[in-house]
Amino acid sequence: MPPTPPDTDDLLCQVSQGDDGARNQLLLRHQARLRKMIACRLHRQLSPRVDPSDVVQEVLAEAARRLPDYLKARPMAFYPWLRQIAQDRLVDLHRRHVQARRRSVRREEPLPLPLPDESAVELAGRLLWRGSNPSARLHRRERSERLRRALAQLGERDRDLLVLRHLEELSIRDIAGVLGISEGAVKVRHVRALQRLRALLGDDFNEETP
Repeated sequence: MPPTPPDTDDLLCQVSQGDDGARNQLLLRHQARLRKMIACRLHRQLSPRVDPSDVVQEVLAEAARRLPDYLKARPMAFYPWLRQIAQDRLVDLHRRHVQARRRSVRREEPLPLPLPDESAVELAGRLLWRGSNPSARLHRRERSERLRRALAQLGERDRDLLVLRHLEELSIRDIAGVLGISEGAVKVRHVRALQRLRALLGDDFNEETP
């Protein structure tokens, strides 16, 4: 039976002891989930110029540079810390490539990072009944558009939590780390976000949503 690979806490301990191999393993361990986060939040106007894989590499390089400071303070769990670096990088890309084109005299402050339409559609698909026959697929497309509009009506806080849970597929523990709240608060807010969405959609809502 192959040995169980070390978990994140074990790798952090090894890195703090000067193990460069553990540092590389630590960063690569979270590469796939980091890419998923970046891909689902990258603005479509950036797609022709920005490859999610390149952003991942930039984030990992920045994380490697800042890792010694992280190890001294451990301000949060490792993945939420890594994800925050990615979030900051996406905000910077959005500001430079998208928001700059929309800048006006009236509003110069940074805009919230929007959820791309493609990701909203994907999230819609994960929150709807799943059917395989042609009629079900037709209704699914119609419902998907309804849900996309309903998501736009939700508050940013509710929408972001649903993205964290159902698109990025983060655990309750990691969501708590990302948002800086308790796991219990995450569960309560998740239930309330789904309730608000259910009120907007009625029977189109997927009651089996985890």
